[in-house]
Amino acid sequence: MRAITTSGTLLLLAAMLLVTPVARPAAPQKKEYLSETEADKIRDAGMTGPRIALYAVFAGDRIKKLQYEFAHMDSADQKRTDRVNNLINAYTGCIDDAADLIDIGIEKQEDIREGVKALAAQIKEALPYLQDLATKGPERETYKDNLEDAIEATQGAAKDVEKASKEMAPPPVRRKPS
Repeated sequence: MRAITTSGTLLLLAAMLLVTPVARPAAPQKKEYLSETEADKIRDAGMTGPRIALYAVFAGDRIKKLQYEFAHMDSADQKRTDRVNNLINAYTGCIDDAADLIDIGIEKQEDIREGVKALAAQIKEALPYLQDLATKGPERETYKDNLEDAIEATQGAAKDVEKASKEMAPPPVRRKPS
């Protein structure tokens, strides 16, 4: 009787092992709004400052694509609304991630000046365009909520840029040899 119980227990245990999923290490999360090439560039950049600059460039690319969408409107294109909303969301993601990196760079006391400078330039260009879209953009109701989020994210990033400009340590002063 004991042999049957032991083999039955082993059989039950084996069945449970087959049914129970094996825990696998989580793969690094890919940002949905970045292409594989862009994600690789972010990963390869290494330091926080260059990453901020890359996110600023990618945000600018999304704005240019958005401008293209509005310049080439086709009323028969039913996927245009999705593309516009996806571009706005992608822009917002880039700006949010850049702003998050500013906080990380300040916390780690890294040199993020160039990244902050690139993000400031991008914000200066993008914010008026987005605000203009909010008031005068065609078919505003189809992307209104996402656009409001993008404007809010851009304004928040502008505050982070201003804060970073005040909190960053000044660059080292090089002394001239005597």
